[in-house]
Amino acid sequence: MKIRSDILRIYQSLHTWVGISAGLLLFIGFFAGALTMFKQPLDHWVSPPAPVPAMLREQEINSLAQQALAQHPAARKGFIMHLGEHENTVATMSWTAGKPGRELDFSGKQWMANLDQEGKLQAKEELPSILAQMIDMLHRTGGIPGKIGDEYLGGYLMGVAGILYFLALVSGLILLLPTLAKDFFALRPGKNRKRFWLDAHNIIGITSLPYHIVISITVIVFAFHDQFYDSLAEVVYKNQAMFGAPPPAAAKPYAAKDMLPLTSIISKVKAEAGDSRISEIQFFGLESPRPMARVALVNPRYLVQGPEAGYLIVHPYTGVIINASMLPGKESTWSAIVGPFFSLHFGSYGGDMMRWVYFAFGLSGAFLFYSGNLLWLEKRRKVQRPNQPLPVQTLSTRLMAAGTVGVCLGTVAGVCFTLVAGKLFAAAAENINFVYLFVYYSVFLSALAWSYLLGAARASVDLLWLCVLAALAIPCSSVIMALQSPSSNNLTGPGIELVAIAMALTFIYAARKTGKRIRDETKDSVWSLQQIQ
Repeated sequence: MKIRSDILRIYQSLHTWVGISAGLLLFIGFFAGALTMFKQPLDHWVSPPAPVPAMLREQEINSLAQQALAQHPAARKGFIMHLGEHENTVATMSWTAGKPGRELDFSGKQWMANLDQEGKLQAKEELPSILAQMIDMLHRTGGIPGKIGDEYLGGYLMGVAGILYFLALVSGLILLLPTLAKDFFALRPGKNRKRFWLDAHNIIGITSLPYHIVISITVIVFAFHDQFYDSLAEVVYKNQAMFGAPPPAAAKPYAAKDMLPLTSIISKVKAEAGDSRISEIQFFGLESPRPMARVALVNPRYLVQGPEAGYLIVHPYTGVIINASMLPGKESTWSAIVGPFFSLHFGSYGGDMMRWVYFAFGLSGAFLFYSGNLLWLEKRRKVQRPNQPLPVQTLSTRLMAAGTVGVCLGTVAGVCFTLVAGKLFAAAAENINFVYLFVYYSVFLSALAWSYLLGAARASVDLLWLCVLAALAIPCSSVIMALQSPSSNNLTGPGIELVAIAMALTFIYAARKTGKRIRDETKDSVWSLQQIQ
């Protein structure tokens, strides 16, 4: 396929600059996003060993809810009944005394409730670990603090990055069209490092293109969902409800003691849900004029709108189905259109196999942006002062190289050391969530400062060895905790440790190759120890 050279130059410029503008933020989003595919195992891995509560019979669930609502007024504002078998669930029922919200509450405590052997309520207030939520927030905001209204500033910036990301995908595809058939799977190692990095960049970009298109579009929708919904409500729906009309408000607030038995609610849900499995039921505003019960239903055969489940909305006092538009396999037309975008972003289908596929896609996406920045830096060697025998690297180029090394490797090391801190100090720390915050930003900002202080060449080797140390510290922390408490089964599974060891081996190889390169590189490169400034 032949495309005019002037058109190719326009798209090459577009691809380069939008990729550079958004690359570092998207690297953080993709690396953290890959880890969010295993949020529950990560939370379970860092948490001190605790006995998993026995599954209660249906009548016992009724008794648990009645006793908790009678003895704890805060539970009447809303609570969650955990009915699925999750490895990190330490209580059948939970609720919070604070005000719910989308922001992270690092000191927010949670009540956990079970029944003892005599059928009496056992409730205690704990500070839950929010490590997985923090990594997810890193994925959604790039770790950028601050808020605009009720939304995080980083979320909006990630939405802007998503727009640039989509433009980079389209322009990159157009650039590859003329040579797609010939160079599709070409990977040419050798002395021409730029050719090798370009081949690797192109292979990953093309083979995972559908995934990246879906991610870019959904990132934009997630970042600006309020604006999209407000526009649709104003232009399309007018006075009609977008997601079905809510039930009319009662003349006066309900009383929690009059709520239907949970067995009745579960029976009504099972009759409606078919072969979908109830994971949890979350109750909202039980003593308000408009109470609601949101039932999470798991069915890996269907694309759903939640990170793991579809939903059915039930009235907790009448048992009437309020909204079944998000029920797996029985979605409304609008939910059937919107739902796949959520599932394709979250990877909430296909079971564990798809989680590993999305994990690999997430890491390859991070590599895509890292390699894109490296290619830009290599290209600047040729375009800067072409009449000079050795081009001088400008300040902007050196700053971008240092930023690329500091941000990317600092993120990896920061997350790994945060996992280690959780494993070692979760039981001893007064507030482990602030430890997570301190460790991640200390490592990340220190890595960034080190990179700008020493330059990309020197700092890259140091930070790669730091990543080796951080990755190896993960299995070492598991061994340490297992030796301290041999009977507690701290080695919960080899998955996290094996991935960490594989990462460490990869970084060892990269550190050795990078160390050789900075010694042998020509002076006109930002990767040279003797670069011209």
